[in-house]
Amino acid sequence: MRLVVWLFRAFIFFALFAFALNNQQDATVRWFFGHEWHAPMVIIVLIAFAVGCAIGVLAMVPAWWRHRRHAARPQAGESLPAPAPVEPAIGHLAPDFGNHHPPRDGL
Repeated sequence: MRLVVWLFRAFIFFALFAFALNNQQDATVRWFFGHEWHAPMVIIVLIAFAVGCAIGVLAMVPAWWRHRRHAARPQAGESLPAPAPVEPAIGHLAPDFGNHHPPRDGL
């Protein structure tokens, strides 16, 4: 499976590299009030793609914040879980946590 992923990445890289080599001719971007910008076409396409990604991410930020706030508050009908009673450790040097605290993978 890793080989397939790496082959796919290599294909994408070489396709973009070939696109860049085929679009090296100069292009002109005409702005308002007579301003012009001359650059290779691949640079213009790359900048347009990056600006579009940035605008898309910025447009999603309010929805992400709203989702985080919604996920953080308890749902209707739910109450916060009651804390587990703490039993004193008699005769032990350290408290026994037992199965109350399972290990957290990935943290």
